[in-house]
Amino acid sequence: MTVCSRFGLLVASAILAAAIVATPNVANGQSGRQKESSNKKPPSKSSGPVAEPQSERPRTVSASEKNLPPKAPTEVDPNDVVRISSTLVPIPVSVLDPRGDSVTNLRLDEFELRVDGQPRPLSDLTRTETPVRLVMLFDNSGSLDAEREFEKQAAMRFFRRVLRPVDEAAIYSIETDSRLAQPLTPNVGVLEQTIATFGRPTGGTSLFDAILGAANYVRPYPGRRVLVIVSDGIETTSNATDFEDVLRHVLADDCEVFAVQTGLYEGANLRALTAERRMERLSTQTGGAVFLPKTVAELDVAFNEIASDLAHQYVLSYYPAPEHRDGRLHVIDLGIKSRKDVRVRSRKGYYAPKPTGSEE
Repeated sequence: MTVCSRFGLLVASAILAAAIVATPNVANGQSGRQKESSNKKPPSKSSGPVAEPQSERPRTVSASEKNLPPKAPTEVDPNDVVRISSTLVPIPVSVLDPRGDSVTNLRLDEFELRVDGQPRPLSDLTRTETPVRLVMLFDNSGSLDAEREFEKQAAMRFFRRVLRPVDEAAIYSIETDSRLAQPLTPNVGVLEQTIATFGRPTGGTSLFDAILGAANYVRPYPGRRVLVIVSDGIETTSNATDFEDVLRHVLADDCEVFAVQTGLYEGANLRALTAERRMERLSTQTGGAVFLPKTVAELDVAFNEIASDLAHQYVLSYYPAPEHRDGRLHVIDLGIKSRKDVRVRSRKGYYAPKPTGSEE
């Protein structure tokens, strides 16, 4: 009886000891999980600071890196860029009613295009949302001196009227060594300051060089490419002397030319008449217009009309057939089917580049 009671006492003691030993281990295990849980909570609580790199992830990892199959964006976009840069012929169009007001409610199917006398399809029509890349060629040569300060003020007001947030403008200085005085910028203040700093005009007039330089400068940029020439149009010192070559380059670079011929107030001479014919042809062939202001008030009106014209244009798209991509001049004739009482002003020709690798 004594032995059994002692044995029972020993068993009870052993069980109690085991329970005492096990209790701290359980407590430690629970506190360990709590610490682990508390270690995970701070990141979730600080998810605000962590959210910035997470939000950047979709912008830095492409679909191809994620092995996703959205082929449309990766295949269509590059093809569109190649197509636009190599074969698209943009046709800015101004449509005026008998009173000279812009007609702005026409549809694509109301336009009729003929290329080299043959009907051709138009693929698209946009309005003035198309950005403008404009270069003003400002005459700083000795041939242009009359009403100088007003010309500068009128040019500065022009930038304020014509430029929208999506547009950019640059300034070429026409002089003996014509130069880019201000690269493309949307900042009207910078453009005004560039015009304001032009001093008294001196030296020769390298107008052809300035036109070629401006057309080459805007060629890589999308949108409507516009040249605004503020000059008497007289050429004296350019390295390029062939006007036909200048016209060909401007058409090939899809530029629209507006000419404001100043300095012709004092009577015509042979050089002035030649200059006037050149500016008329350059603007007519590219779809622009030429202005011959004879007073300072008419000069301001000319700039206003250019700004209004650019604000109400249509831009049509034409993709030449493969056989027309031959590097030659093709004649464009654009009309309106639905109305015969309107005047249409658009480019008169285009040069479609030959496909890469084609033989002469």
